[in-house]
Amino acid sequence: MKVFGYVRVSTSEQATNGDSLETQKAKITGYAMMQGWTVSEIFVEAGVSGSVPLADRPEGQRLLAIADKGDIIITPKLDRMFRSASDALATLEELKAQGTGLVMIDLGGDVTGNGISKLVFTILSAVAENERERIRERIKEVKRHLASQGVYGGGKTPFGFDVVDGRLVENKEQQTTIRAMHLARANGDSLRKIGDAYGLKAMTVKRILDRNID
Repeated sequence: MKVFGYVRVSTSEQATNGDSLETQKAKITGYAMMQGWTVSEIFVEAGVSGSVPLADRPEGQRLLAIADKGDIIITPKLDRMFRSASDALATLEELKAQGTGLVMIDLGGDVTGNGISKLVFTILSAVAENERERIRERIKEVKRHLASQGVYGGGKTPFGFDVVDGRLVENKEQQTTIRAMHLARANGDSLRKIGDAYGLKAMTVKRILDRNID
């Protein structure tokens, strides 16, 4: 049996906060010592967002490739390893099928064990995903507010605008195209037909027409 640790911090987290890499490592080492285990390796995922599936992260991918039957993976908290409920549960099932244990210290132990552990894991995974969605919505609201004030909030420049000195400035040619799109839509043209006329996909046309920037 081999014991592996997994720690992660995202790009927005500071190394000095309560969930710093060193703090997480210490929790894993301490837990393993209490169980009489020796940690073979701790996989460190630095500067990777929790929204990226575990198998798509460099160290997460390496960990899943190395962990085998009878091995144990320890992570200090649920959200260090997962943010998506679907990713969490799919990974859990894979580990359980191959006989690899997954210990989450904040949940009290091996979540691949009994039914109660899995129930708690499922609920908290959903909570973590919900919180992620709330953060995403707050970011969208801020960007919409900035856009309404003519301030560029980052990301892809909206069709119909150019970025000049950090502000959104109307692109006259594209604004003319948008007005023509609205007119065509009002006349009953399909999104696909409008898109074909301007070399755009139907969903792109929909986003342009749905966007409201004063």
